[in-house]
Amino acid sequence: MSDVPNSATDPSAEKPVRLRDALRQARIEAADRTGVVVDLRDAEVARLEILNEALDPLFEQIPDRTDLFDRGISQGENPRLWIDVVAHVAMGRDKRIYRFVQDTRFGRIVLAESHDVPAVVQAVTDYVARRMVEREQAMVATPLPEPAPAEKPRRSGFWTFALGFVLGALALFGFALFATLRNM
Repeated sequence: MSDVPNSATDPSAEKPVRLRDALRQARIEAADRTGVVVDLRDAEVARLEILNEALDPLFEQIPDRTDLFDRGISQGENPRLWIDVVAHVAMGRDKRIYRFVQDTRFGRIVLAESHDVPAVVQAVTDYVARRMVEREQAMVATPLPEPAPAEKPRRSGFWTFALGFVLGALALFGFALFATLRNM
């Protein structure tokens, strides 16, 4: 018998195990154990970190000049993974379901709810795409209507001033002449 493992019987020979996948699995297992035992908050944060990591490829595709999104996990009483100012992912009541919500002026809207990370990633991807399209539409400048050709300014204002100046000078000269003749 040879020392070479048989690929039909050895599952590890089929594909190499990546450290990142192993760490992800360990985090999931730790989050499951923690969620069941005592510290539910740490389990929520761990699950949100897993989702945050799964969203990395999406946010790497967004152009740097697009400043709509500010992703991060808040460590408050209810930990949340913020996608932008108005949308976030929080854990449901059972601490195992992801709830993707958006705050509006009419209240909070649930955009997606799922136990599966890929389903939530897809919902966030759709949301990001919609927000980027909304921004593009808002940034498109509508062409201004062409202004009507301006009429040549009339010189009536100048001629009115000139006529008033001449009449005022004549009136002043006439008043001075009248005053001089009267004093004589």
